[in-house]
Amino acid sequence: MLIANPHRLGLETVAAALEPPPPIDYLTWAEQNIVFDEGQFAGPYSRELFPFWDAVLHALGPDDPSRFISVMASAQVGKTALATIFALGSMTESRGSVMFVHPTSDNAVRWSKMKLAPMMRSTAVVRAQFPQRANDSMASVLYKERRDGLARLLITGANSPASLSQVTIDNQVQDDVSKYEINAMGDPEAMADARSRAIADAKIFKISTPLIEPGCRITRNFRDGSQEMPYVPCPHCGTMQVLEWDNFLANLDPTNPDDAHFTCVACGAVVEEFHRPQMLAGFEWRAANPAAAREHRSFWIWSAYSYLQTWSQIAREWLKAKGDPASEKTFWNDALGKAYETRGDGRPWEELRDRAAKSDYAIGTVPKGARLLFLGVDCQLDRLEWVLIGFGESYRRYIVDCGTIGKHISEPDAQRNLDLLLARTWPNVFTRQIGISLAAIDAGYSADDVLSYCRRYGPHKVIAVRGVPGDAAPRIAQVQRERDEKRGTVLKYSRRFFNVGGNTLKWSLYKDLAKDDPAAPGYVSFPTGLPDRFFQELVSEQRVAVKRMGQIVWKWEKPDRQANEMLDATIYASAAAIKYGVNHISDQGWNKLRAERETYPPISSPLKPGEKRVHIASRLAR
Repeated sequence: MLIANPHRLGLETVAAALEPPPPIDYLTWAEQNIVFDEGQFAGPYSRELFPFWDAVLHALGPDDPSRFISVMASAQVGKTALATIFALGSMTESRGSVMFVHPTSDNAVRWSKMKLAPMMRSTAVVRAQFPQRANDSMASVLYKERRDGLARLLITGANSPASLSQVTIDNQVQDDVSKYEINAMGDPEAMADARSRAIADAKIFKISTPLIEPGCRITRNFRDGSQEMPYVPCPHCGTMQVLEWDNFLANLDPTNPDDAHFTCVACGAVVEEFHRPQMLAGFEWRAANPAAAREHRSFWIWSAYSYLQTWSQIAREWLKAKGDPASEKTFWNDALGKAYETRGDGRPWEELRDRAAKSDYAIGTVPKGARLLFLGVDCQLDRLEWVLIGFGESYRRYIVDCGTIGKHISEPDAQRNLDLLLARTWPNVFTRQIGISLAAIDAGYSADDVLSYCRRYGPHKVIAVRGVPGDAAPRIAQVQRERDEKRGTVLKYSRRFFNVGGNTLKWSLYKDLAKDDPAAPGYVSFPTGLPDRFFQELVSEQRVAVKRMGQIVWKWEKPDRQANEMLDATIYASAAAIKYGVNHISDQGWNKLRAERETYPPISSPLKPGEKRVHIASRLAR
């Protein structure tokens, strides 16, 4: 006796697989299913908290014709959670493959464990359809498959070319797209886009905080799309307007950041933070380039609209960052959601030379205001080039000295002279002798020799550094565990080897070199007596567009036969200062250093004939 008809069951299975899934309304799906189990707003997804995402979730659905959806936004507005909702909704309500691309494989693993896994556990419909056991063949950190086998999620890094090939993707998310770097196979963004070329109704969702312009990927995507801006009504007169940073800044009182507010562009009335719920209730997107919307919808929003950050926090972050170009860049990206525009070329070296000719201090002396000294050493095949920089309050820098040590760093003579340099002190205008607080030696070339030398000193005195490319690289970060290419053994760098984000430090320096007001934060002072080559090398490089693997990328280059050792040594000295923590010294700390180093030492009374000087401790002991 047959309990079931195998032929019928087979046909029903095939029919179920071939039947197109119902259209997904991502907004309704999020309201009905998404539950956040952690964070400031734990609980079900709320449209009232994130009204600006309604239109984006609609654009991600099949009813909107756009293929590309881009969101350029600041941090702390919920864009990664939004992308996760899109991925989970596609995985549970549709069929096929979803790909979530991160800048690196490490980023992918971190997101999968810290963001995706908690949301999968807290969302019942997802939990029911996807295995949660780590040893299940359908569940791993970077791969999730639905129980019926009809949907799957691939999680990868843009630095892994193999994972961006030989797959067809129905929907995808490109997270932090501004941080994607050209790899051995080409442009990872273009490679990811190509994975959905065969799917007519694919959705490609690109999200990121911007980085540096020119060359910012998410900024380019925003400009290519509909350029939709966030409009809210004035709580007093109802005029629709965008909350602009310039408006906020014009009303910012540095002595009272808690009073941060906007003013209406129409009636001039004060718009305060308690008005935000009323304004967000009338929120709407308005496109500056509506003709592009059919193919590409792009959105921009910043943290002033988000309940995840207060306006006083934004004000305090700006006041803390103001004056330091690298910190200003971070604020511009993370708080304002805008790319930070940089100088692509240095100031003419002759102008810097002429500034130095009028200086009030000479090379080899420490001027007033320079309270800590940092040494940067650039290693060459036949010599060491060094620059000594003094640092003071308000990100001020003072070039103090520079020089050359002959021979390679592995040579005993070079090491002996470098030892003498590290032990040396320089007089300041108060006759105090100031020593080096921290030295950074270039280990990008002859790393083993440099690290061997650095081990003579503690990591609080000398560190090894190497420049790393990329606009997203941090200014300084400890080198992680690496293996010897020949032996495969782990290299024991301890706490003395650091990667330096050369791109960031270079444009930060160039921006400060453009300042003419000696009282301006970040101003760079020069002594008299510096050779012309110092200035020529200091501004020797330019940020230029070059074609690589068929794509335009931005990189720093110098003219042929133009040396750049003084620039590199200056960058390393600046990295040493950042590692030391000069950007985080409080006003009280700077005042203490001023009292210790910028006061004249007491004048000792002359000895009488036959009198011996007795140490004060000996007198007290009597």
